[in-house]
Amino acid sequence: MSYIVALTGGIGSGKTTIANMFAKLGVNIVDSDCISRQILLTNREVLMAIYKYFGKKIFIKDWIVNRPLLRKKIFNSKEDRLWVNNLLHPIICRDSHAQLAFSQSSWCLWVVPLLIENNLQCYANRILLTDIDLKLQIKRTAKRDQITYHEVNKIIRAQATSWSRISVADDIIDNNGSLDILNRQVIDLNQNYLHFSKYL
Repeated sequence: MSYIVALTGGIGSGKTTIANMFAKLGVNIVDSDCISRQILLTNREVLMAIYKYFGKKIFIKDWIVNRPLLRKKIFNSKEDRLWVNNLLHPIICRDSHAQLAFSQSSWCLWVVPLLIENNLQCYANRILLTDIDLKLQIKRTAKRDQITYHEVNKIIRAQATSWSRISVADDIIDNNGSLDILNRQVIDLNQNYLHFSKYL
């Protein structure tokens, strides 16, 4: 198994952009969000459980989950959020570990938005946090997802705090600047992780 670096951060903090930059450097990526989307597309048992819990209205058509509606329900109800997390988390964990086990690069980036919330720190050799100013985080997320600032705030409040993430992070990427500045940080970190992976 490769040396595992877990990348975490709040919504709109740049995890996907950072992961894509690492991928261009030849790093294998295991993305929990991608795995979650795949489960919601193909896992019939999960879809049946969601149907029984939320009803037919949660689907657009033909067992296609209405993801914006599901997200709205999750971040408007702690009970719904816990139920969905308890349903998906074990499967996401299982599939993530299976993909990590087959990583072929010297080190592997494991993108885990809910690393702190699900207490997954022990499964990584190192933890990388992408940090961003709150106002910029809200602005970027609202623009990207076409939702209101109020809705973004709800999501942020439901996630781990910035301080709780900082407290467990080994490395922090400052994502308040340009893409060039971000890419330089990624290149430097890649060199560090290649060095660390030699001593695994």
